[in-house]
Amino acid sequence: MHRVLGILVVFALVACTRIETPRQQDELVVAVRNTPAFIAVGEEGGFEHDLITRFARESGLRLRVIPVRDYTELMALLKQGKVHFAASATITDHAEGIRYTAPLREARQVLVQNGNAILLDTPESLSGKQIEVLGGSPEALTLKTLQAGNPSPASFVLAEQNGIGEIDLLERINQHKSEIAATDSLHFDIAANFFPELEVAQELPGAVRFAWAFPLDGDAALFGKAQAFIARIHQDGTLPRLNDRYFGHIHRLDQAAITGFLEHIGSLLPHLQRNFIDAQEISGIDWRLLAALAYQESHWDPLATSPTNVRGIMMLTEDTADRLHVSNRLDARQSILAGARYLADLIDDLPKETREPDRTWIGLASYNIGQGHMNGARAIAKGLKRDANSWYEMKQVLPLMVREQYYKRLKSGRARGGEAVIMVENIRTYFDILSRFEPAHKNGTLDFAEFRLGGCTPGRPCKGGVPAVR
Repeated sequence: MHRVLGILVVFALVACTRIETPRQQDELVVAVRNTPAFIAVGEEGGFEHDLITRFARESGLRLRVIPVRDYTELMALLKQGKVHFAASATITDHAEGIRYTAPLREARQVLVQNGNAILLDTPESLSGKQIEVLGGSPEALTLKTLQAGNPSPASFVLAEQNGIGEIDLLERINQHKSEIAATDSLHFDIAANFFPELEVAQELPGAVRFAWAFPLDGDAALFGKAQAFIARIHQDGTLPRLNDRYFGHIHRLDQAAITGFLEHIGSLLPHLQRNFIDAQEISGIDWRLLAALAYQESHWDPLATSPTNVRGIMMLTEDTADRLHVSNRLDARQSILAGARYLADLIDDLPKETREPDRTWIGLASYNIGQGHMNGARAIAKGLKRDANSWYEMKQVLPLMVREQYYKRLKSGRARGGEAVIMVENIRTYFDILSRFEPAHKNGTLDFAEFRLGGCTPGRPCKGGVPAVR
C-alpha cells in the first residue's frame, strides 16, 4: 500500500557473470526469499524489502532485488557471486565460505499438522510418518540430525521439497496433500490466518535466526556497513516498528473468527463484491480493504443496527449518511459507496507528513472513533512526545483516551480508543486474507495476472489458481 521513493528498485534476473562490487557500479544486488515474511509479492514492500531499501539508500546505492523461491536458490546465487548478499538467510553453523550479520529476527522450529487429524505430539507418534520440509532449511538440518540419532526403520521419513515456499508447504497440509510438515513459527503464524485448521504438533530443538549472508571473500567494507546498520536499527527502534507494521496484527483473531470469515467469503462476498469494486473506483481504496472494513463493522450484514442507531453494512451514523446523501442506510450499495467516500475523506484529511501504510491505519481508526477524537488523540501523542504520524505510536496512545487525566483536556472528550486499535488490527488481518484469496482490481477489470498455480478460493473455483500472497 506504500511505495518507496527516491530509490530504483528492480525485480529482475541477474546475468550469469559474477557481479562487480557496489563501489564500481553503484548498484546493490540482493536476493530475498519470496514469502510474505520477507517481501510483499506484487508490490514494493515487506519487512526485509524495507530494511534492504533503507540500507541501500543510506549507502548511496541503487537497489536491485532478486526474489527467489527457496533456500537452495538463495544460497546458490550467493555462492555463485550473482548477488552482493542474501537477505532472509538463516544462520547455519559451520557454513563454508559465508559470513552472517547479527540476527534480525528469531523463530522456533515447529512440526505442523492439520488439526482435524490425530495429534502427533510425541516422538513415538512420528514413527513411520513422512515429514515434508524445505530443502536446505534449518528444519531439514535438524530433522536429519534427529534421524542420524535414531537410525531405526521405524523412524520418520524425510521428504525434502524444493521450488516452493513455506506458505505453499503449509497449504499442502491444509489440503490434506501431506500429513505433517516442518517449518518455523514465523511462517506458521502467518499461514494460520489463511488456514485456521493448522496446528503445531511439536516443537523441534533449536531456534531459527534470520540474518543477511555475505560471501566470505566479498566486499569487507560492505559487510561492515551492514553490521553497523543492523546494530543501529536494533537500538533506535526501527526493528520493532517494522515488526509491528507487518506482523503486529496477525495474532488478534482466533481460529473460530478466521474460519467464519473464510466461510463468509464463499457465501456472502460474491453478492457484494461488485459494490466494493465500484467503491474502489470512486475512492481509490483497494476494494478488499473496504470489504475487510465492512466485515469488521457488520459481518457483511446490510441490516446491521447498533444500540446507538449506527446502521447498515458500513455502520454509518445518521449524520454521516445525511452528509453523504444516503437515503437508506440499510441499502448495501448506498452504504458501501458512502462508507468508501467517508474513509477516503478521513485519510485525505490527515497531514501530508503521515505516510502509508500508517496513513490508512490511522484513517481506519478515525472511521471508528471520529475525526474529532482522532485529532484529540494526536494532541495527546504530541504532548507525550510520541509520533502522531505513526500507527505504531498511536496504537499505544489511543487506549489512553478512556483515562480522565487525558480526555478532560480535549474538546472531543472521552473515547474508547482501545476499541479502535482492535478494529484496525482485525481489519488488517481480514485484508491479508482477502489479498491472498481474492484478486486485485485494476483499470476496471479483475486482474488475475498475479495468480500462482494450485489451490482455489475458499468459496468457489479459482480462475487459474490462488492470488499470490501479499
